[in-house]
Amino acid sequence: MSLSDEASHSLVGVIRMPDKVESPVRAILKRVIGAMAALLLAVMIVYLDRDGYRDVNEDGVSLLDAFYYATVSLSTTGYGDITPASSSARLVNVLVITPLRVLFLIVLVGTTLEVLTERSRQALRIQKWRRVVRDHVVVVGYGTKGRSAVAALLGDGVDPGSIVVVDTVQESLDAASAKGLVVVHGSGTRNDVLRVAGAARARAIVVAPNRDDTAVLVTLTARELAPKAQIVASVRERENEHLLKQSGADSVVVSSETAGRLLGMATATPSVVAMVEDLLTPDAGLAIAERDVEKSEIGGSPRHLPDIVLGVVRGGTLFRVDAPEADAIEPGDRLLYVKKVTPPGEE
Repeated sequence: MSLSDEASHSLVGVIRMPDKVESPVRAILKRVIGAMAALLLAVMIVYLDRDGYRDVNEDGVSLLDAFYYATVSLSTTGYGDITPASSSARLVNVLVITPLRVLFLIVLVGTTLEVLTERSRQALRIQKWRRVVRDHVVVVGYGTKGRSAVAALLGDGVDPGSIVVVDTVQESLDAASAKGLVVVHGSGTRNDVLRVAGAARARAIVVAPNRDDTAVLVTLTARELAPKAQIVASVRERENEHLLKQSGADSVVVSSETAGRLLGMATATPSVVAMVEDLLTPDAGLAIAERDVEKSEIGGSPRHLPDIVLGVVRGGTLFRVDAPEADAIEPGDRLLYVKKVTPPGEE
Protein backbone atom coordinates (compact mmCIF):
# COMPACT_ATOMS: atom_id res chain seq x y z
CA MET A 1 0.00 0.00 0.00
CA SER A 2 1.38 3.44 -0.94
CA LEU A 3 1.65 6.34 1.49
CA SER A 4 -1.16 8.21 -0.22
CA ASP A 5 -3.55 5.35 0.59
CA GLU A 6 -2.60 5.18 4.27
CA ALA A 7 -4.94 6.35 7.01
CA SER A 8 -4.11 9.66 8.67
CA HIS A 9 -2.94 8.01 11.90
CA SER A 10 -0.39 6.01 9.88
CA LEU A 11 1.12 9.23 8.53
CA VAL A 12 2.04 10.63 11.94
CA GLY A 13 5.81 10.90 11.67
CA VAL A 14 5.67 11.20 7.88
CA ILE A 15 3.68 14.45 7.92
CA ARG A 16 4.25 16.91 10.73
CA MET A 17 1.95 19.85 11.22
CA PRO A 18 3.45 23.04 12.68
CA ASP A 19 2.99 23.45 16.44
CA LYS A 20 3.34 26.26 18.90
CA VAL A 21 6.52 25.85 20.90
CA GLU A 22 5.90 25.74 24.66
CA SER A 23 8.58 26.18 27.30
CA PRO A 24 9.30 22.97 29.29
CA VAL A 25 9.09 24.98 32.51
CA ARG A 26 5.69 26.29 31.49
CA ALA A 27 4.46 22.77 30.64
CA ILE A 28 5.60 21.39 34.01
CA LEU A 29 4.11 24.37 35.85
CA LYS A 30 0.73 23.77 34.16
CA ARG A 31 0.76 20.14 35.30
CA VAL A 32 1.68 21.06 38.86
CA ILE A 33 -1.09 23.66 38.97
CA GLY A 34 -3.56 21.09 37.64
CA ALA A 35 -2.54 18.54 40.29
CA MET A 36 -2.74 21.12 43.09
CA ALA A 37 -6.15 22.27 41.89
CA ALA A 38 -7.46 18.68 42.02
CA LEU A 39 -5.95 18.23 45.49
CA LEU A 40 -7.42 21.46 46.87
CA LEU A 41 -10.84 20.62 45.46
CA ALA A 42 -10.74 17.23 47.21
CA VAL A 43 -9.64 18.88 50.47
CA MET A 44 -12.49 21.37 50.30
CA ILE A 45 -15.06 18.65 49.63
CA VAL A 46 -13.82 16.46 52.51
CA TYR A 47 -13.55 19.34 54.98
CA LEU A 48 -17.04 20.66 54.24
CA ASP A 49 -18.46 17.17 54.88
CA ARG A 50 -16.03 16.34 57.71
CA ASP A 51 -18.83 15.10 59.97
CA GLY A 52 -19.39 12.24 57.55
CA TYR A 53 -15.83 10.92 57.96
CA ARG A 54 -14.46 8.75 60.79
CA ASP A 55 -10.94 9.03 62.17
CA VAL A 56 -9.42 6.08 64.04
CA ASN A 57 -8.44 8.54 66.80
CA GLU A 58 -12.09 9.48 67.25
CA ASP A 59 -11.13 13.16 67.61
CA GLY A 60 -12.89 14.46 64.49
CA VAL A 61 -11.49 15.48 61.09
CA SER A 62 -9.52 18.73 61.06
CA LEU A 63 -8.33 20.72 58.06
CA LEU A 64 -4.98 18.95 58.31
CA ASP A 65 -6.79 15.61 58.36
CA ALA A 66 -8.69 16.69 55.25
CA PHE A 67 -5.40 17.44 53.48
CA TYR A 68 -4.03 14.11 54.65
CA TYR A 69 -7.06 12.14 53.49
CA ALA A 70 -7.17 13.92 50.11
CA THR A 71 -3.46 13.30 49.54
CA VAL A 72 -3.48 9.58 50.32
CA SER A 73 -6.76 9.09 48.46
CA LEU A 74 -5.74 10.87 45.24
CA SER A 75 -2.36 9.14 45.24
CA THR A 76 -4.19 5.78 45.74
CA THR A 77 -2.14 5.08 48.89
CA GLY A 78 -5.24 4.79 51.11
CA TYR A 79 -4.05 3.88 54.63
CA GLY A 80 -7.64 3.53 55.85
CA ASP A 81 -7.17 5.50 59.10
CA ILE A 82 -9.69 8.09 57.85
CA THR A 83 -12.73 6.67 56.07
CA PRO A 84 -16.09 7.98 54.81
CA ALA A 85 -18.70 6.78 57.29
CA SER A 86 -21.93 8.50 56.25
CA SER A 87 -23.86 7.72 53.09
CA SER A 88 -23.37 11.24 51.76
CA ALA A 89 -19.61 11.05 52.26
CA ARG A 90 -19.44 7.71 50.47
CA LEU A 91 -21.54 9.05 47.60
CA VAL A 92 -19.24 12.04 47.28
CA ASN A 93 -16.26 9.66 47.18
CA VAL A 94 -17.83 7.69 44.37
CA LEU A 95 -18.96 10.67 42.30
CA VAL A 96 -16.24 13.25 43.04
CA ILE A 97 -13.16 11.90 44.82
CA THR A 98 -12.74 8.96 42.45
CA PRO A 99 -12.83 11.15 39.29
CA LEU A 100 -10.40 13.55 40.99
CA ARG A 101 -8.14 10.59 41.75
CA VAL A 102 -8.15 9.66 38.08
CA LEU A 103 -7.47 13.27 37.08
CA PHE A 104 -4.63 13.49 39.59
CA LEU A 105 -3.01 10.34 38.20
CA ILE A 106 -3.40 11.61 34.65
CA VAL A 107 -1.54 14.77 35.59
CA LEU A 108 1.22 12.80 37.31
CA VAL A 109 1.77 10.51 34.32
CA GLY A 110 1.11 13.32 31.87
CA THR A 111 4.33 12.85 29.94
CA THR A 112 3.35 9.43 28.64
CA LEU A 113 -0.24 10.41 28.06
CA GLU A 114 0.82 13.59 26.32
CA VAL A 115 2.76 11.57 23.76
CA LEU A 116 -0.32 9.47 23.03
CA THR A 117 -2.57 12.53 22.97
CA GLU A 118 -0.16 14.39 20.70
CA ARG A 119 -0.13 11.48 18.26
CA SER A 120 -3.93 11.42 18.16
CA ARG A 121 -4.09 15.19 17.77
CA GLN A 122 -1.56 15.08 14.95
CA ALA A 123 -3.58 12.37 13.22
CA LEU A 124 -6.73 14.51 13.38
CA ARG A 125 -4.88 17.58 12.12
CA ILE A 126 -3.32 15.59 9.28
CA GLN A 127 -6.72 14.24 8.31
CA LYS A 128 -8.22 17.72 8.22
CA TRP A 129 -5.21 19.17 6.38
CA ARG A 130 -5.28 16.49 3.67
CA ARG A 131 -8.96 17.19 3.12
CA VAL A 132 -8.67 20.96 2.65
CA VAL A 133 -5.13 21.59 1.37
CA ARG A 134 -4.97 23.19 -2.09
CA ASP A 135 -3.29 26.10 -3.89
CA HIS A 136 -0.22 25.65 -1.71
CA VAL A 137 3.49 25.52 -2.54
CA VAL A 138 5.47 22.29 -2.32
CA VAL A 139 9.23 22.68 -1.84
CA VAL A 140 11.21 19.51 -2.56
CA GLY A 141 14.59 19.76 -0.85
CA TYR A 142 15.30 22.01 2.11
CA GLY A 143 19.00 22.59 1.58
CA THR A 144 20.54 25.97 0.80
CA LYS A 145 18.40 26.52 -2.30
CA GLY A 146 15.20 25.29 -0.71
CA ARG A 147 15.68 27.46 2.37
CA SER A 148 16.31 30.52 0.21
CA ALA A 149 13.18 29.77 -1.84
CA VAL A 150 11.09 29.48 1.33
CA ALA A 151 12.59 32.70 2.70
CA ALA A 152 11.58 34.49 -0.51
CA LEU A 153 8.04 33.09 -0.27
CA LEU A 154 7.69 34.17 3.35
CA GLY A 155 9.11 37.58 2.46
CA ASP A 156 6.37 37.94 -0.16
CA GLY A 157 3.74 37.36 2.52
CA VAL A 158 2.95 33.69 1.84
CA ASP A 159 1.40 31.99 4.86
CA PRO A 160 3.88 29.46 6.36
CA GLY A 161 1.04 26.98 6.73
CA SER A 162 0.57 26.94 2.94
CA ILE A 163 4.15 25.78 2.32
CA VAL A 164 4.94 22.05 2.39
CA VAL A 165 8.56 20.93 2.60
CA VAL A 166 9.56 17.45 1.39
CA ASP A 167 12.95 16.10 2.44
CA THR A 168 14.65 12.97 3.76
CA VAL A 169 16.99 14.72 6.22
CA GLN A 170 15.39 14.97 9.66
CA GLU A 171 17.49 18.01 10.66
CA SER A 172 16.21 19.92 7.63
CA LEU A 173 12.62 18.95 8.43
CA ASP A 174 13.06 20.09 12.03
CA ALA A 175 14.35 23.46 10.82
CA ALA A 176 11.40 23.82 8.43
CA SER A 177 8.90 22.82 11.12
CA ALA A 178 10.38 25.42 13.47
CA LYS A 179 9.38 28.07 10.90
CA GLY A 180 5.77 26.90 10.98
CA LEU A 181 5.92 24.94 7.71
CA VAL A 182 4.18 21.63 7.08
CA VAL A 183 6.83 18.94 6.51
CA VAL A 184 6.72 15.53 4.84
CA HIS A 185 9.47 12.98 5.44
CA GLY A 186 10.31 11.13 2.23
CA SER A 187 11.93 11.33 -1.18
CA GLY A 188 10.39 13.71 -3.71
CA THR A 189 11.15 11.18 -6.44
CA ARG A 190 8.40 8.94 -5.07
CA ASN A 191 4.90 9.37 -6.41
CA ASP A 192 3.21 8.50 -3.12
CA VAL A 193 5.31 10.98 -1.14
CA LEU A 194 4.33 13.84 -3.44
CA ARG A 195 0.71 12.74 -3.22
CA VAL A 196 0.91 12.93 0.57
CA ALA A 197 2.34 16.45 0.19
CA GLY A 198 -0.74 17.38 -1.86
CA ALA A 199 1.25 18.04 -5.04
CA ALA A 200 -1.77 17.24 -7.21
CA ARG A 201 -3.59 20.29 -5.81
CA ALA A 202 -0.57 22.59 -5.40
CA ARG A 203 -0.33 25.86 -7.30
CA ALA A 204 3.46 25.67 -7.47
CA ILE A 205 6.21 23.12 -6.91
CA VAL A 206 9.79 24.14 -6.22
CA VAL A 207 12.33 21.45 -7.10
CA ALA A 208 15.56 22.14 -5.21
CA PRO A 209 17.46 18.91 -4.46
CA ASN A 210 21.25 18.74 -4.30
CA ARG A 211 21.67 16.57 -7.42
CA ASP A 212 20.64 17.30 -10.99
CA ASP A 213 19.54 13.72 -11.71
CA THR A 214 17.30 13.85 -8.64
CA ALA A 215 15.84 17.14 -9.89
CA VAL A 216 14.92 15.48 -13.20
CA LEU A 217 13.18 12.57 -11.47
CA VAL A 218 11.31 14.87 -9.09
CA THR A 219 10.18 17.08 -11.96
CA LEU A 220 8.93 14.10 -13.98
CA THR A 221 6.98 12.78 -11.00
CA ALA A 222 5.60 16.20 -10.07
CA ARG A 223 4.46 16.98 -13.61
CA GLU A 224 2.66 13.66 -13.86
CA LEU A 225 0.78 14.39 -10.63
CA ALA A 226 0.18 18.09 -11.21
CA PRO A 227 -0.17 18.90 -14.92
CA LYS A 228 -1.35 22.46 -14.21
CA ALA A 229 1.02 23.43 -11.40
CA GLN A 230 3.85 25.91 -11.90
CA ILE A 231 7.05 23.88 -11.56
CA VAL A 232 10.28 25.74 -10.90
CA ALA A 233 13.46 23.65 -10.81
CA SER A 234 17.07 24.31 -9.98
CA VAL A 235 20.08 22.59 -11.57
CA ARG A 236 23.78 22.99 -11.04
CA GLU A 237 24.93 22.60 -14.65
CA ARG A 238 23.62 24.34 -17.79
CA GLU A 239 23.89 21.10 -19.80
CA ASN A 240 21.05 19.62 -17.71
CA GLU A 241 18.67 22.52 -18.22
CA HIS A 242 17.00 20.99 -21.28
CA LEU A 243 16.37 17.77 -19.36
CA LEU A 244 14.41 19.68 -16.74
CA LYS A 245 12.35 21.48 -19.37
CA GLN A 246 11.66 18.24 -21.21
CA SER A 247 10.59 16.73 -17.89
CA GLY A 248 7.96 19.43 -17.46
CA ALA A 249 9.61 22.32 -15.61
CA ASP A 250 8.14 25.73 -16.46
CA SER A 251 11.25 27.57 -15.28
CA VAL A 252 14.80 26.37 -14.69
CA VAL A 253 17.41 28.22 -12.65
CA VAL A 254 21.04 27.27 -13.26
CA SER A 255 22.56 27.89 -9.85
CA SER A 256 26.23 27.49 -10.75
CA GLU A 257 26.10 29.91 -13.70
CA THR A 258 24.04 32.45 -11.79
CA ALA A 259 26.50 32.42 -8.90
CA GLY A 260 29.42 32.56 -11.36
CA ARG A 261 28.01 35.63 -13.12
CA LEU A 262 27.58 37.43 -9.80
CA LEU A 263 31.13 36.56 -8.82
CA GLY A 264 32.45 37.90 -12.11
CA MET A 265 30.38 41.07 -11.88
CA ALA A 266 31.54 41.65 -8.31
CA THR A 267 35.16 41.95 -9.42
CA ALA A 268 34.39 44.92 -11.69
CA THR A 269 31.04 46.34 -10.61
CA PRO A 270 30.35 45.35 -6.99
CA SER A 271 27.59 47.96 -6.73
CA VAL A 272 25.64 46.15 -9.45
CA VAL A 273 25.84 42.92 -7.45
CA ALA A 274 24.66 44.77 -4.35
CA MET A 275 21.66 46.09 -6.28
CA VAL A 276 20.83 42.63 -7.65
CA GLU A 277 20.97 41.20 -4.14
CA ASP A 278 18.73 44.01 -2.92
CA LEU A 279 16.17 43.25 -5.64
CA LEU A 280 16.26 39.55 -4.76
CA THR A 281 15.67 40.25 -1.06
CA PRO A 282 11.89 40.63 -0.69
CA ASP A 283 11.75 41.96 2.87
CA ALA A 284 14.03 45.02 2.68
CA GLY A 285 15.05 47.80 0.29
CA LEU A 286 13.79 47.28 -3.26
CA ALA A 287 12.14 44.14 -4.59
CA ILE A 288 10.79 42.82 -7.88
CA ALA A 289 7.04 42.23 -7.72
CA GLU A 290 4.08 41.55 -9.98
CA ARG A 291 0.65 43.15 -9.91
CA ASP A 292 -2.56 43.50 -11.91
CA VAL A 293 -2.98 46.60 -14.05
CA GLU A 294 -5.45 49.22 -12.95
CA LYS A 295 -8.31 50.37 -15.16
CA SER A 296 -6.79 53.83 -15.49
CA GLU A 297 -3.56 52.31 -16.83
CA ILE A 298 -5.15 50.38 -19.71
CA GLY A 299 -4.12 51.80 -23.10
CA GLY A 300 -1.14 53.68 -21.70
CA SER A 301 2.54 52.90 -21.93
CA PRO A 302 4.16 51.04 -19.03
CA ARG A 303 7.18 53.33 -19.40
CA HIS A 304 5.09 56.33 -18.34
CA LEU A 305 3.85 54.89 -15.04
CA PRO A 306 5.13 56.07 -11.65
CA ASP A 307 6.36 52.53 -10.97
CA ILE A 308 9.57 51.29 -12.54
CA VAL A 309 8.11 48.65 -14.86
CA LEU A 310 10.44 45.91 -16.10
CA GLY A 311 8.00 43.94 -18.21
CA VAL A 312 4.41 43.05 -19.07
CA VAL A 313 2.98 39.57 -18.53
CA ARG A 314 0.30 38.82 -21.11
CA GLY A 315 -1.30 35.42 -21.46
CA GLY A 316 1.45 33.82 -19.43
CA THR A 317 4.20 35.30 -21.62
CA LEU A 318 6.64 37.93 -20.35
CA PHE A 319 7.45 40.86 -22.63
CA ARG A 320 10.27 43.20 -21.64
CA VAL A 321 9.28 46.83 -21.29
CA ASP A 322 11.19 47.70 -24.50
CA ALA A 323 9.41 45.05 -26.57
CA PRO A 324 6.86 46.23 -29.18
CA GLU A 325 4.17 44.08 -27.52
CA ALA A 326 4.56 46.15 -24.35
CA ASP A 327 3.96 49.55 -25.97
CA ALA A 328 0.39 49.66 -24.70
CA ILE A 329 -1.17 48.01 -21.64
CA GLU A 330 -4.11 45.72 -22.37
CA PRO A 331 -6.89 44.43 -20.09
CA GLY A 332 -5.78 41.34 -18.20
CA ASP A 333 -2.08 42.26 -18.28
CA ARG A 334 0.13 42.02 -15.23
CA LEU A 335 3.07 44.31 -14.59
CA LEU A 336 6.49 43.21 -13.42
CA TYR A 337 7.87 46.20 -11.53
CA VAL A 338 10.30 47.38 -8.86
CA LYS A 339 8.61 48.20 -5.58
CA LYS A 340 9.94 49.80 -2.45
CA VAL A 341 9.78 47.53 0.57
CA THR A 342 9.49 49.08 4.00
CA PRO A 343 12.24 47.64 6.20
CA PRO A 344 11.09 45.79 9.34
CA GLY A 345 10.35 48.17 12.20
CA GLU A 346 9.79 51.23 10.04
CA GLU A 347 6.42 52.87 9.44
